[in-house]
Amino acid sequence: MAEDAETGTGQGKHAGGRRPGETRTRVAILDAARACFAERGFDGTSLRWIAETAGVDQALVHHFYGSKASLFVKALELPERLWTALGEASAGPREGVGERLVRAHLSVWDDAASRPALMAMVRSAAVHGDAGARLREVAGGVLGRVLVAALDGADVKLRTSLIATQLIGLSLMRYVMLLEPLASADTEAVVRQYGAAVQAIVDGGGADGGEGGGAGV
Repeated sequence: MAEDAETGTGQGKHAGGRRPGETRTRVAILDAARACFAERGFDGTSLRWIAETAGVDQALVHHFYGSKASLFVKALELPERLWTALGEASAGPREGVGERLVRAHLSVWDDAASRPALMAMVRSAAVHGDAGARLREVAGGVLGRVLVAALDGADVKLRTSLIATQLIGLSLMRYVMLLEPLASADTEAVVRQYGAAVQAIVDGGGADGGEGGGAGV
């Protein structure tokens, strides 16, 4: 039997025309791309390196994803778990929501399956338009809609963007820039310290009209 040009398996097509291993090959390329983009960003990554990391011929990368730019956009798709974790943290009692948000955010970044896409987005945001646009969409739109459940009072949109900035900045310095001692600090220690800062923003427009100056509702 002739070797399958797309999978290298030596097997032909199924009756329906789908090549065995095609999905597996596509996933392997995407996983490799996320790992490469996470390590070196868009400019520092080549399709040849992605192919070598995936263990496939470079022609297969072109076949499945076309250009490096289109593969990069696909690699920037963020895990649903991020929104689920932050949504659950936001939905609980207002007291302690700062710590819950930080803990949920860090748990997603600490997940080996989630981190590459997040790293690729943050590392490339300043130099690549698609990554920058995706980060703005996350911080200003998607993340804001998730966080708004934790807030009330004045300036809700501003405060959601401030919390998003806090969370993204934390992950940038801890996981990308590897700023010490933050990078190696115990997770719960970071949650306690940083959670207090996030909680201050949550409480800033509180309905009780406390020190944050928020108007009652």
